Amino acid sequence: MSAIKKLSPAIKELRFLMCQSGQASSGARQFIQTAYPYLKKHNPDLPVLIREARGTPARAFARFEYGVEKHVELDNLSSADVQTKVTELLNAPSTSS
Repeated sequence: MSAIKKLSPAIKELRFLMCQSGQASSGARQFIQTAYPYLKKHNPDLPVLIREARGTPARAFARFEYGVEKHVELDNLSSADVQTKVTELLNAPSTSS
């Protein structure tokens, strides 16, 4: 979890959407179970929303300052691959969509 420490103040919100039982979302669910405590420990004021709905493809959204929003697809990825994608998302420049 070393990649997910103190995040930039430009990140205003982090949202995860996934299916609560689908195999395609299993990597995302596992990532949330292991990474959420570290993420909140280092970023206690950052809203992290987790939304589960049957049949929803696994995705992560980051909202940056000025309402800029970016997302990555997480379906059918392992937990390690999800961490890589989320790290890329959180390090993405927030100037354009």
